[in-house]
Amino acid sequence: MRPVTERAGGESPFTAFGLAERPGSDAFWAAVRAPATVAADGGWRTLFLWRGSEGVLDFESWSPPVPLRRWADTDCWYAEVRMPARLRVTYRFLVEGAAHADPFNPVGAGADRSIAATPDAPAQPHWPALGPDDVPPLPRTRIRWSSDRLGGRRTVRVHPAGGGGPLVLLLDGDDWLYLHPAVTAFDAAVAAGELPPVTLVFLPAKDREAEFGCRPELWEAVRDELLPLVADAGVAADSERLVVAGQSLGGLSALYAALEFPGLVSGIACQSGSFWWSPGAGGLPDPLAGPVGGVLAERLRAGAGLSGLRCAFDVGEHETAMLPHCEVVEALTERAGATVRVSRSASGHDRAGWRHALLRDVAWALG
Repeated sequence: MRPVTERAGGESPFTAFGLAERPGSDAFWAAVRAPATVAADGGWRTLFLWRGSEGVLDFESWSPPVPLRRWADTDCWYAEVRMPARLRVTYRFLVEGAAHADPFNPVGAGADRSIAATPDAPAQPHWPALGPDDVPPLPRTRIRWSSDRLGGRRTVRVHPAGGGGPLVLLLDGDDWLYLHPAVTAFDAAVAAGELPPVTLVFLPAKDREAEFGCRPELWEAVRDELLPLVADAGVAADSERLVVAGQSLGGLSALYAALEFPGLVSGIACQSGSFWWSPGAGGLPDPLAGPVGGVLAERLRAGAGLSGLRCAFDVGEHETAMLPHCEVVEALTERAGATVRVSRSASGHDRAGWRHALLRDVAWALG
């Protein structure tokens, strides 16, 4: 498909966003602070700008890719996107086969992604604004884990936030190290008194579909191999209490661990858990079209007991297809005896929207 080129003449579409300079001029680019947003039809109209050549605006989950439009024969490419109220999204520019963060946006997620939020999206205290060239701090303690049950090697990092305390296992740990600076955020939350001291264990996934599906191998390996390694690592930790935090398939795996390994897990924090999951569902044209609540709903209906467990569930309010699956599992978990907290975030299926819920719900799961 050929790119759309706008003809110059008359007022530019950028004026409504506070950019009165001639599009493509040095003065125009010096004034750009993007994305820029104006109210529209109960939501927001948001302007994204790219200086260079033809490309695509690519969102993590909320929207299909949006082709960029060119203004006249300048180096100014842009997209105007309608956004609903209360939304935080991760996005990037795809140009000539490469992914780029937004050079006009100081809030990044790793080297090639940026984060946009509508003006009415709730704040996310404690998460610093890191640009694509900023390097988040990494925990000093590093464990080389060669797992007999899972196979292969992986690096697990451990961080005693506030001096250490109950163990908090962060699934998809590399995302929380390199894309979203959880070390900094947890340290700040502990310092502010919003979270007790904890020992964070960043567990990376090698094969998410295999490891986070409802199978026992991951949690047997965590119990029998990883936690003894953490205990021997010389960091302060209360190994009698373990909270598991996971998102998407990680949220599914967290609840599975609580059901099948009750002596291991004392609390869970699930954001947008993939509770549609059943064996083979991931290969279907629409994985979410299967039985509501998937295999875990079946397991909960069969009479699972979760007394003493604290379960915090969160899902993006814009994840309409996910909501029925999450709602039935939330209700069944409470019926099984767990203490349950339910909330909705201003996001789609997007880690940028889960960040505040991660801190809040881990604190709650610890009681």
